[in-house]
Amino acid sequence: MNKQSLLSIGMQSFLGQSPDWFKWTVIAFLAINPVIASINPFLAGWLFVLEFIFTLAMALQCYPLQAGGLLAIEAVLIGLTSAEGIYHEAKANFPVILLLVFMVAGIYFMKDLLMFLFTRLLLDIKRKWILGLLFCFASAFLSAFLDALTVTAVIISVATGFYGIYHRVVSSHTYTEKLQPINEESIQEKQRQELKQFRGFLRSLLMHAVVGTALGGVCTMVGEPQNLLIAERAGWDFIEFFYRMAPVTMPVLLAGLLVCVLLEKTRLFGYGITLPESIREILTCYSQNKAAERTQKQKFSLCVQGVVGFGLILALAFHWAPVGLIGLMVIILITSLTGIVEEHSIGRAFQDALPFTALLMVFFCVVSVIHDQGLFRGFIQAVLETKGSMQISMFYLANGVLSAVSDNVFVATVYINEAQRALELKQITRDQFDLIAVAVNTGTNIPSVATPNGQAAFLFLLTSAVAPLVRLSYGRMVWMALPYTIVMSLVGLFCVYYLLEPATQIAYDADLIPHHQVMSGNTMEFDDNE
Repeated sequence: MNKQSLLSIGMQSFLGQSPDWFKWTVIAFLAINPVIASINPFLAGWLFVLEFIFTLAMALQCYPLQAGGLLAIEAVLIGLTSAEGIYHEAKANFPVILLLVFMVAGIYFMKDLLMFLFTRLLLDIKRKWILGLLFCFASAFLSAFLDALTVTAVIISVATGFYGIYHRVVSSHTYTEKLQPINEESIQEKQRQELKQFRGFLRSLLMHAVVGTALGGVCTMVGEPQNLLIAERAGWDFIEFFYRMAPVTMPVLLAGLLVCVLLEKTRLFGYGITLPESIREILTCYSQNKAAERTQKQKFSLCVQGVVGFGLILALAFHWAPVGLIGLMVIILITSLTGIVEEHSIGRAFQDALPFTALLMVFFCVVSVIHDQGLFRGFIQAVLETKGSMQISMFYLANGVLSAVSDNVFVATVYINEAQRALELKQITRDQFDLIAVAVNTGTNIPSVATPNGQAAFLFLLTSAVAPLVRLSYGRMVWMALPYTIVMSLVGLFCVYYLLEPATQIAYDADLIPHHQVMSGNTMEFDDNE
């Protein structure tokens, strides 16, 4: 009896309030993995990757850190990877960790200014398709010069703020009391329908914005972490990188913006949901009340946030320091100039970022398993052995497919290193290498919007505090990203196959980008002993 009671308590405690079937599924994973690993480690590695994706898909039921973390610990114990491998991946991505720890916290201290600006934007623009297009384009533009995670942090902060305003009114009928969760059973049916519509409205804006980060992030060498790596390997500066990518990125950008408008007009895939007029009135009253009650100290704080925000944009655009250190600068400047000196007030700013940072470390375990077990080796070799005009297209497709499953930084690193190795061995020409570099960059950035694990910004949104508030699950993200994925991927493939090489030649002729010395050899032939 005591044993049964203890077992019952243990199952209730295990993974908290998640469904029982999910708990037993995770237990089954943990039980079967060692058996599979002892028979076929390669198969166990793929099984582990799929299991981790499953935990991401269940993010609304249980934060992936716990279930995914248990799988990661087991992967180390049964030899699919090692602690040293995970540490190597974390070390290679240390700038991203710094960004999450400090930049997201820095954005927290700018939330008053962001709410002020975006509330005006939301209230002044009543046509949803214009608002969606503006969110998508603004995210694309900012992500081309800033960092996609930083831009996503801003959008998450804004969406959480809007939702919080409505929560306060429905829960307490006042703008001043502490935010309390809404008990949907206790509110009227009309309000329940408004809440459902409001969630759909915010979901669509969030998805437009996060897709925008991918549209802009692919264009410049500072848009995504792997872009910097590729630019370094190819020896390109900011301008040359932009010109190299433009034959693919500019048509894809236009196609993505067109899809945004069409989705809002057609109301397909969960888009086109408008802001309920009653909630617009709530936000209007809130904005007016805040303006009337705003003290001189609060106005000074907004001015400080504005000045620091302008400095933030300059620092990120000109890369005065690593992004994480710039975020730390933002924290120090705003808190010191606005009188926020209590430790607990500063500590609250780190609450949103640290769970995702921990989850990212678990994700590095997945990448380490992929590397140690050679899960992508067959795909890589098949692409490298492709010859003729299809080779560049195959690089684009392979990077897209693998990035949708794994980390796009990892995939880009593997492929660009192999291409650089082939160049050093004079097995490809410099012109071929340049085309491959463009295909790798666009492949890892564009088709990877298919899944949340393909883009760090998507994964950040999925596991953020706003996702459960607006009911944004893994499956719903995949579904809402599907039209973007199809159109952007196909347009990108068309441009890689038909426009990339001719456009590069035109740029050569116009002296927009420098000529490189052409090395001998035009095929990729590898010695198995290398």
